[in-house]
Amino acid sequence: MTTDQALRDAIEQHLDKHARGVLPIVAVGHPVLRLAAARYDGQLGDLLPVLLESMRLTMLEAPGVGLAAPQIGISLALAVMQDPGVGDAEQADPRERTPLDYRVLVNPDYAPVGPDRRSFYEGCLSVPGYQAVVPRHRSVRLTATDDTGATVDEVLTGWPARIVQHETDHLRGELYIDHAHTRSLATNENLARYWSDTPDPSMAAQVMGFPLS
Repeated sequence: MTTDQALRDAIEQHLDKHARGVLPIVAVGHPVLRLAAARYDGQLGDLLPVLLESMRLTMLEAPGVGLAAPQIGISLALAVMQDPGVGDAEQADPRERTPLDYRVLVNPDYAPVGPDRRSFYEGCLSVPGYQAVVPRHRSVRLTATDDTGATVDEVLTGWPARIVQHETDHLRGELYIDHAHTRSLATNENLARYWSDTPDPSMAAQVMGFPLS
């Protein structure tokens, strides 16, 4: 696809309005979060790296471990991810939250690898103030291209796989709350107060009455 000049101009104006830095994140209820994002086929031309850098800065400032373009009001199939990981490498983390280097995903898709699923609390920058337990595939095969056009085809496991699923779902017009056990929904404050001793949600499931399957 050739450059879409009208779209490019609109996004450039939006970026310039925010000094090509941190952008506002749209919240649940905004229609763009419920649209299937358009496939990226070069519509932005040389503006793409500028947009991706603003997405990276926005993700880090939030802070978050991933950000999809619809979350900044742009319905294109673009996402960025980065996670330093958590905890001591010698301490068991049931989430398998290992470090994930910064990467760009263009037109990503995923498919489950194996039958294993895991359930953990998950939040979203576009659903501020809340978290809920979401069952996800433990391992997925990610296919996409990166910002240079190179093919991405890899298997991720644990928390990196969860990030891939979360961000790719955004590009399908889906939010994590669509897949969550709604009885697990908690404010960030109550999650910290009652369920922060361990990332394992088993006690929360027992007390609040939701399954972990």
